[in-house]
Amino acid sequence: MNLKFTKMHGIGNDYVYVDCMKEGALEKLPNPAELSKLVSDRHFGIGSDGLILIAPSKKADLQMIMYNADGSRGEMCGNGIRCVGKYAYDHGLTKKTEITVETLAGVRELTLTKGSDGKIEKVTVDMGEAVLDTRRIPVTYPEDTMIGQPLEVKGKLYTATCVSTGNPHCVVVLDADIKKLDLEKIGPSFEKHPLFPKRTNTEFVNVIDRSHITMRVYERGSGETLACGTGACASAVACFLNGFTDEKVEVSLLGGKLNIEYDEKTKKIKMTGGATEVFSGDMEIPDIIEDEDIKVYE
Repeated sequence: MNLKFTKMHGIGNDYVYVDCMKEGALEKLPNPAELSKLVSDRHFGIGSDGLILIAPSKKADLQMIMYNADGSRGEMCGNGIRCVGKYAYDHGLTKKTEITVETLAGVRELTLTKGSDGKIEKVTVDMGEAVLDTRRIPVTYPEDTMIGQPLEVKGKLYTATCVSTGNPHCVVVLDADIKKLDLEKIGPSFEKHPLFPKRTNTEFVNVIDRSHITMRVYERGSGETLACGTGACASAVACFLNGFTDEKVEVSLLGGKLNIEYDEKTKKIKMTGGATEVFSGDMEIPDIIEDEDIKVYE
């Protein structure tokens, strides 16, 4: 099978995008979980943090179907959904600059901002409400919320705040310089900690001042990535709830910056950042992938 794809990134958080909007396109696609593992490989594939399928939706203008690099299904991706908005407008799937996108975390509203070339250069996403209820995140913690609480990982004690912004996050604010962290060593211990029944994304944060934080992220199913939109949102919420920052904050990640606004009254979050198309191409998919069972998502 010949796969037509577009490589895109949101401040370095990169995905392979496949347009499945035409009737029957999704049904013809090989097993997307195995396909994600194949295309994500940075040596033998295209190279990415995962695979995102753009498909029709009965609830919104279109649907984002996301897979992590290890083939696991992702509920939501803040950087990924901004790129979906850019792809949809730039490739003629919509003429609107305000669109809705269905995800496993619910329908998200996007506002698209055009650059001087007429293409989309910035996207604001209404990320919905920050979920603090431990049962809904989910976190196996005895209290209703886990905000600024001790968490022991590999014999070391951390202070953690757990938030869901469409997927689970554990935010750890540190005094030590996060640039010096060995994330590949400590990240898996957080991700697979028994406190998190569905695993977790983990953000390690330094507070610069009340309107600026820096962050590194170890993503569930992908490892350390250059950026995580939902993680930036979770970090901004966690820093506000712990009294470190105000409601509006700039988040500096390895791949760039995001602007996050949290409304304490409504618990809603808005995220604004760039989206970039890198290249488009074709990839021949091996028979071993084509022979896998096809799973169709409605």
